[in-house]
Amino acid sequence: MRLDIRIPIGLMFAVIGVMLALFGLFSNQAIYERSLGINVNIWWGVVLLAFGLIMFFFGRRGTSAVWPSDESPEGRKMEAREHRTGLEKEGKRGGGH
Repeated sequence: MRLDIRIPIGLMFAVIGVMLALFGLFSNQAIYERSLGINVNIWWGVVLLAFGLIMFFFGRRGTSAVWPSDESPEGRKMEAREHRTGLEKEGKRGGGH
């Protein structure tokens, strides 16, 4: 299974961020007197949500961009160049060393 670890980590941070931000929205504002009236739960919830979404985005982007060298035009070009220069990868079907 090809699961990028950034996907579940991103989802976890996003869910925790949403929960923390919602707690900050609906909690008693008197508990924020010690933090100079700044609702730290909302701010850190937004930070965690943003981090989670970034991790999820790059996890999804990274898994779809992985191609074996034989299936992409760039990979085939590199394989041909390695074959011409004698640097062909070992264990290839039909003539490995």
